[in-house]
Amino acid sequence: MDKKVLVFGVSGFVGKYLSHEFHDNDYKVYGSDIRRTDSVPEFVDFRECDLLDAEGIKNIILDIQPTHVVNLAAISNVGLSWNIPQKTIDVNVNGTLNILEASRQCDVIPKILLIGSSEEYAISDKPMDENSELDANNPYGISKMMQEKFSQLYRSRYGMKIYHVRSFNHTGIGQTDTFVIPSFCKQIAEIEKSGRPGTMYVGNLLVERDLGNVKDFARAYRMVIESDKCESTYNIGTGCAVSLSDILNYIISLSSQHVTVVVDPNRFRPTDNRVICCNYNFIKTELGWEPQYSIYDTVKELYEYYLVN
Repeated sequence: MDKKVLVFGVSGFVGKYLSHEFHDNDYKVYGSDIRRTDSVPEFVDFRECDLLDAEGIKNIILDIQPTHVVNLAAISNVGLSWNIPQKTIDVNVNGTLNILEASRQCDVIPKILLIGSSEEYAISDKPMDENSELDANNPYGISKMMQEKFSQLYRSRYGMKIYHVRSFNHTGIGQTDTFVIPSFCKQIAEIEKSGRPGTMYVGNLLVERDLGNVKDFARAYRMVIESDKCESTYNIGTGCAVSLSDILNYIISLSSQHVTVVVDPNRFRPTDNRVICCNYNFIKTELGWEPQYSIYDTVKELYEYYLVN
């Protein structure tokens, strides 16, 4: 049988990278989103649809009859989720249910990968493995816990092969600058391009985050959905928490201009876990996945991108 993957949220940050990952591994790639953006590769067979349009989602899935489905579509910014908690639940939970309901009506039910988050875990200064306590403290994390519970329900009730990962922070070219690393890189690149000293604005620099490269995560997603163990949940991260102040200082060191850093209280989230770090030993042992990129290589690439864009 030909391998056909359908990626929801294909116009988002990860969509381009995941499309290339599947295409490079001999899949016919289909994608769906509210609109097609320039980031969607030309080889993607695109279908326009809102994830909350249950009938539209059903028509797309039944028409394509994919062998694999990945749902990247989400309200994925924690800070934004505080401002629109209802919309966050709507998109992240009800949108997922639309995919699950349509998929179970296919002639051959596809494998489905749902993307969870480290934000599902209870606050802990220690590296989190898959057995760490789940107790989200923000609307985004709660929505991902709900998504995970529904995946368990549909597996047990309908025998569907639904895979679930808990992804830690990841970044790269194409991520919106509402996220911290692109924000740092863009602001400092703008100062560098101005040719004179400048001021940048930041939030809480005392937190430590496990930050990976989007290309590593795309490869992990493919490896997970190609595996046989859909009952397992896999953490995806680097295993190393780095302070945002260290990353900021590194990016500043790439610039020849003097940069003044100003802390902006409006950039603080209502709750900020001081440390978030991944223990990824399980996916390493089970599937042989390991990250290939360091966060410093990643931010250098992102900073250099902003210098010319």
